[in-house]
Amino acid sequence: MTSHSHLDWPFFELRHKELASALSSWGSANIAHEEEGDVAGTCRALVRQLGSQGWLKYAIAGKSYGAAHDVIDTRSLCLLREGLAEHSGLADFAFAMQGLGSGAISLFGDAAQKQRYLPAVAQGNTIAAFALSETDAGSDPAALQCAAHLDGDYYSLDGEKTWISNGGLADFYVTFARTGEAPGARGISAFIIDANTPGFSVAESMAVMAPHPLARITFKNCRVPSAQRIGLAGQGFKIAMATLDVFRTSVAAAATGFARSALRHALQRALSRRVFGNLLFDFQSTQAKLAEMATHIDAAALLTYRAAWLRDQGVSVTAEAAMAKMAATESAQRVIDSAVQIFGALGVMKGHPVERLYREIRPLRIYEGATEIQLLIIARELAKAYKAQQHDETRL
Repeated sequence: MTSHSHLDWPFFELRHKELASALSSWGSANIAHEEEGDVAGTCRALVRQLGSQGWLKYAIAGKSYGAAHDVIDTRSLCLLREGLAEHSGLADFAFAMQGLGSGAISLFGDAAQKQRYLPAVAQGNTIAAFALSETDAGSDPAALQCAAHLDGDYYSLDGEKTWISNGGLADFYVTFARTGEAPGARGISAFIIDANTPGFSVAESMAVMAPHPLARITFKNCRVPSAQRIGLAGQGFKIAMATLDVFRTSVAAAATGFARSALRHALQRALSRRVFGNLLFDFQSTQAKLAEMATHIDAAALLTYRAAWLRDQGVSVTAEAAMAKMAATESAQRVIDSAVQIFGALGVMKGHPVERLYREIRPLRIYEGATEIQLLIIARELAKAYKAQQHDETRL
């Protein structure tokens, strides 16, 4: 069993194996584990590096805009996130946010919007952000209060967003605001807000346990042309959920990458550390822990690449993506915790590889839908499928 043995599963084509292999070789030679210091500067440098080497073309859609494919290939996206996460959490973050931040444009933008933003995102010359969450609208985005009022050919935005990845770093923010066409989720629209737009400001940088650039941003009479609206008015919630459906599966892949890295470090430790005259690996409790870690990783990978494969076949994967995200992040937390335990005191020393992994994995169980929200999504999809089956059987 190797960390790449899953590439032989029937989910993948030869091009996927070649992509994962190329990323693994490139990552080993080019990605350092440096995370402290100037996080924003390091993130900028990583975006430029990922763009110049062609990796970011897999994070957008449309060959005419510099993408690898006309539609996002979910398996490629997931393989790249898994591979980058094995090397560096910040490299994975830099890649993922280029995709998530521009995802709504790839999926729903018009030709002018795509031409203006996507090539620069793919080249790493422009940094993207996705601004949905608010203080009282995180797990329940339909409750957001940031408002956009139509005034002639412009919208005027007022409100704030928080926990925004790439906040203060991004060149543009895909922002969701209430436009009032209908109550709740049906009255939200999506906009592209350039960072230099008057009325936009970064109110607060936010330090988190895994060093990533996050911020609270505000809008005060922030006027944007109607041409900066993505899709139809009132379609914003649909756009946000469709974007998250694509990238939620990739979160599971990143978690799997973190877990693979933890298992590799744990195996190295167990097979080299001597305790009471024996290798740490010789103890049955260590072997059992390593076996459980490997099993958790394979189970998570199977769910992840099932969801990715199904989406690439054109199937709606709301439930499958939620299952993958929940299982992979929760499993990775257990795997990494076991790795820390195998290292003992060394595993909690700041800067040690498994200590860094411990800080990286914890936020993944929250962002892009906390585990509890994934459970609700899965249950609702189950009920929907059951009711549809009952309806079909009644008609028969």
